[in-house]
Amino acid sequence: SRLSINSDLCCSRRDLEFTMQCLVPDFQQPADLEDFLSRLRQQRVCLERVSSSDLGLNGTVRVVNVAFEKQVAVRYTFNHWRGQHEVSARWHSSTPGKDGQDQTDVFTFFLPVPPFLLQVSSVVEFAVRYRVNGREYWDNNQGGNYGLTCRSHPLKMPRECEESWIHFI
Repeated sequence: SRLSINSDLCCSRRDLEFTMQCLVPDFQQPADLEDFLSRLRQQRVCLERVSSSDLGLNGTVRVVNVAFEKQVAVRYTFNHWRGQHEVSARWHSSTPGKDGQDQTDVFTFFLPVPPFLLQVSSVVEFAVRYRVNGREYWDNNQGGNYGLTCRSHPLKMPRECEESWIHFI
C-alpha cells in the first residue's frame, strides 16, 4: 500500500523495490483496429477503449444511434462466468454521421475492481450490451469476451527520489 511505501522510505537508507499489480488488456484497443467502423455498423455496438486504475476499469463504448431511448451496459465477471455483475454505461456524447446517416453515441462506464481480487494471473472478463427498439446487440470481442489479466510490475525507486515521491502520496 502507499502508506507502507512511505513508511519504508522514511525508515530505510536503501533504494525501495516493490511490485504493483495492475490489469492489462489481453486485446488491442478496438478503436485502434482498422475494421472498427465496419464492426460498429455490423454489430451496432463496439467497445472503443478500456483503461485500468487503482479502483477499477474505465471504458468507452460507441453505438449506432438507432433511436433516442437506449440502454448500454457492461456485464463482467471475476470468476470465468460462474458469477457475474452488470453496470450501466452513461451517455457521454453524440457524433453526427456523414449526410445525417450513421450518427453514433459514446457511452462511458466504470467497473469497480476490489483490490483483494487483484491476484497475479487473475482475469476480469466482460462484454457490452446495447438495448434499443426492443432489440439487443452485443459486443463480446467476436465471441471471445474482453479480458484483462492482472500482471505484476516490479518498480524500483532510488532513495534520492524520496522527496518527490511524497508529493504524489
